[in-house]
Amino acid sequence: VVSTQSTEAVVSTQSTGAQQGGAGGGQNKQMEQQARAQEMKNNMLSAILDQKARARLNTVAQVKPERAQKVEMMLIQMFQRGQVMGKIGEEELRKMLEEISKSDTKTTKVNFDRRRVHLDSDSD
Repeated sequence: VVSTQSTEAVVSTQSTGAQQGGAGGGQNKQMEQQARAQEMKNNMLSAILDQKARARLNTVAQVKPERAQKVEMMLIQMFQRGQVMGKIGEEELRKMLEEISKSDTKTTKVNFDRRRVHLDSDSD
């Protein structure tokens, strides 16, 4: 079980990593912090999701990384708020993915530019 202190550490290391700039040692430090943050995030997701759900999330991440990131952040936030009771299974994860896909659907609008066959001198 991962505590909320470790999730706060993930968020703080991500924000400090984004704030730190510099050359040489700063880049190594930033990469190291990002690696630690990623490892902590993976540990939290492993604590939240069962094995099949984790495999499905990894598959989604390969196809649609932005959708997988949204689900990961949603799961971490739910865990921090104490809304997760036990491990989340594959079916629950599928429902979450469906909800996100419904909210992400973009409507395509097509405009037809109808040209006039007869040229009117009045319309100019």
